[in-house]
Amino acid sequence: MPFTIRPLSSLVSMLTVAAAMSISAPAGAGVTLMHVHGLAYSADGRQLLIPSHHGLAVFADGRWSKAAGPAHDYMGFSATRDALYSSGHPAPGSGLTNPFGLIKSRDGGKTWQKLGLEGESDFHTLATSYQTNAVYVVNHEKNSRMGGAGIHYTLADGLKWERAEARGLRARLNGLAVHPNDARIVAAGTDEGLYLSRDSAASFEPLAKGSRVLALTFDQGGQHLWFSAYAGKPTLARIGLNAKAKAEERTLPAMKDDAVAYIAQNPARREEIALATFKRNVFVSTDDGRTWKQIAKEGSGVD
Repeated sequence: MPFTIRPLSSLVSMLTVAAAMSISAPAGAGVTLMHVHGLAYSADGRQLLIPSHHGLAVFADGRWSKAAGPAHDYMGFSATRDALYSSGHPAPGSGLTNPFGLIKSRDGGKTWQKLGLEGESDFHTLATSYQTNAVYVVNHEKNSRMGGAGIHYTLADGLKWERAEARGLRARLNGLAVHPNDARIVAAGTDEGLYLSRDSAASFEPLAKGSRVLALTFDQGGQHLWFSAYAGKPTLARIGLNAKAKAEERTLPAMKDDAVAYIAQNPARREEIALATFKRNVFVSTDDGRTWKQIAKEGSGVD
């Protein structure tokens, strides 16, 4: 591959280590978020889901709870219209093979279906197309269905994988996002900026350069990309998909030695945006990212 697949920058690695714990829910206390591994809304928009080291945390109706279902260590967690996709590691004592490879849930994480590569691969970078269920992953080494390291994608729930050449990506890759309606359109966040592909990640062109892009997601309408970056300070912006588009920067809440790790848009109320940071702060905006309410502070849920 022309780009480097390895852990993020020293800043992000430091922040990730600071967050290396688990979800817990002591009696009489709220959920504690640690080891945040993703961020997604349920299809009806009523729940904000956060996967972590010991299962899924849920924010709904102004309160935190622990989701029903196994307390697995979910990695690469991503939601579509009718399913959740993930990778990761089984809960202790579950008797399941480690790592998961690719798994899928159709009931909000209560039960999970194995889609292959069990015992072979753990995909920390995984992105899905909301309407089409296409899945893109970053693979780190050869397995039984992928010939080597790099970006791969499946349009058939893991039955068949295609390798993407990713021409034009030369810097360290930090994240992927897939267009909600067109599985051929893929965005990549790198240490050199934001890149866009219109040919299933075969080639990429720069969309926004000059800063390290950490998190990214397409809006539900497929007309814009939300992305977070770090260049001496954390930033959040939205940009259109053409080469002449200008990024519209949003004002972030105060963050000290922190940055945005995950971004999600509510599919039912599209003006609602959620952010999770490397230090386990979680914020929600109901006005398209102009103002924010904090719902978790350094891992402690705020009801």
